Parts: sequence; structure tokens; C-alpha cells
Amino acid sequence: MSYTQELDIALLAVQRATLLTQKVFHNNAKGTLSKDDHSPVTIGDFGAQALIISALRHNFPNDEIVGEEEASSLRDNPSLAEQIFALVKESKLDESSAEGQLGGPIKDLNAMLAAIDAGNSSGGSKGRIWALDPVDGTKGFLRGGQYAVCLALMVDGDVKVGVLGCPNLPIDDAAPISADVGGEGNGVLFSAVQGQGATSRPLTRGALASAKTITMKEVDDITQATFCESVEAGHSSHGDQAEIAKRLGITRESVRMDSQAKYGSIARGAGELYLRLPVRKDYEEKIWDHAAGDLIVREAGGDVTDAEGKRLDFSIGRTLKRNKGVVAAPRAVHGKVLEVVKEVLGNK
Repeated sequence: MSYTQELDIALLAVQRATLLTQKVFHNNAKGTLSKDDHSPVTIGDFGAQALIISALRHNFPNDEIVGEEEASSLRDNPSLAEQIFALVKESKLDESSAEGQLGGPIKDLNAMLAAIDAGNSSGGSKGRIWALDPVDGTKGFLRGGQYAVCLALMVDGDVKVGVLGCPNLPIDDAAPISADVGGEGNGVLFSAVQGQGATSRPLTRGALASAKTITMKEVDDITQATFCESVEAGHSSHGDQAEIAKRLGITRESVRMDSQAKYGSIARGAGELYLRLPVRKDYEEKIWDHAAGDLIVREAGGDVTDAEGKRLDFSIGRTLKRNKGVVAAPRAVHGKVLEVVKEVLGNK
């Protein structure tokens, strides 16, 4: 199956959602709430989830959706809900046929809340299920760093389509990897379909821009590689990752970056390695934090496994229960990196 319609809708839906997230990003008041696990959520998270789910329900009404957010806190806070709906109404693609493909605007506040709550699938191994992270890297979003709008389609537990919208990454695929956020000339859409390779294109305000094929950088000398890792020490073990870099002979300082922008960056050859090693035994990664990036890197010529060498398993619910950590690298050197990862973690 080619998944042409699914890819087009996912690209346009993510692109439209970034219009809203960028408006919030450049506003000092981001309407931040705290969820039960104390992680932050902003009006950008809610608004982007509503826009994307509305587009998915218009085009694929029988598909399930695993979304990160739900709307109960907005029902308890009507003024915040109205603030978000005002942003949602303003967030339209400039090209009318592209906007029409997504079903047009959300009709009212109740429809917006219903769309947010439609991301309540429990996931699993049967049927068509979308995994959505409306603002991946919310802490980066809040501090003015990198973030991503992430969407992936899984069919019978296997990721078939992945899209990442990274508004603060440079358009130029040859730009060196950096956590810095520039000004004009930024914003890129990464995408992949299983078996069809990976692409990047500039984010626009209307129709989709032309795509370019991306591939991971060939690594002849791993000591010259650059690896990226999460900013938050609570998400990834910086100490273990530094020891792994040392044993591989890598002397370049790691690039610490929020969100799945890391997957996109290495997929286009701006960096080589992405390590996200477990900080505690009971932590389970969420599927929406990895599904799109995992496919994009693999389609760009990389391998993505957990710290034990197992493929990431998106078929068992809303979390990666059977996996610990993430190791992403060009195919030719992944085995060597994984060997050192096992050595370092095995000594603990």
C-alpha cells in the first residue's frame, strides 16, 4: 500500500498545527498547566492536538488515535478553553484547497474539546492507529528551544507513516546540528513512508513545499561523530552517555536538544548518533515520543533499537513497555555503538 493520502493529510495537518504552535511560541503567556505526572502542558499542546485530530477524523473517521492530551482540565477552565479556541479558529492554511483537504475549521468550542478527547485510544496491535504528540519537547517549547509536532500512523502495530514538524530547525539539510534557535529561514517538515525513504521540505503557511530525499551521514571514523541527547537529565542518563562517547573515542561535545527534532537532525546527516538511555528501571517511554522519528531514521538509512538491541515495539499500548532506552545510528556503525552501550550499562 502506498499510503499517499495518509502522508499528504499528515503533512498538511502537522503544517497547519505549527501555525498555531509558533504563534504560542512567540507569546510570553503560554497558558501552562501541570498534568498529573507534573509535566507541563500549554495552550499550544491543546490547540495543536485539536487541529490534527479534527483533520484525521475528517479523512479517516474509522481510525483510532493515541494522543498525549485530554480536555478535562479545559472543561474545568472555560476561559482557557475559549482562549485556545480563538487560536484554533485563526490557524488556517493560506491555500484554500489544502485547508479544504483537512476539513476546514473546527465549528465550535464543544467540537474542539471533543477532538482533543478523541485521542483516547489505548493503542495495540490491531488496525489503524495514529500516534500524536502535539508539542513534543514542551519544556524546550517553554524555554524557547527546539520542539516538534509529531504524527505517525501504525497499522497492526507497525509504523507505516511518520511526520515531524520542527519549526525551529534550519531548512538547510546541510546545516550543522545545533540546539540554537535562529530567526527567519527556519522550519522543516520531515516525513517517511515505510519502504519509500525519508524526505524533508520547508514548512510553509499553505500548500506543501517540494520534498528532498534525506539520508544519514556515512561514518568512516566514529571518533569524529556527533551525538545528540535530551536536554533533561530526567529523560536520559547524561553520565552513561558521556562514558559511551568516551569509550567510542568521541571527543566532540554532545548536542543537547529537546524533542524528536533529534531524530530529524540525524536522519538528514546533521549529526550521527542519538542516545536516550534509561534513568530508572520502571520508566516506560511513550509511543508518541518515538513512532515518527523511529521510522524517519530507519528510512534514511539508520537503525533504531533499544539499549538491548531490540526494535522499538509500538504494538502493545500507549508505552514502549518491552523496550528500555533508544540507540539510533547509521546502519554501518549501529552495532559498534550498541556493543559499547551494553558494556557501559552492564557494568552498573
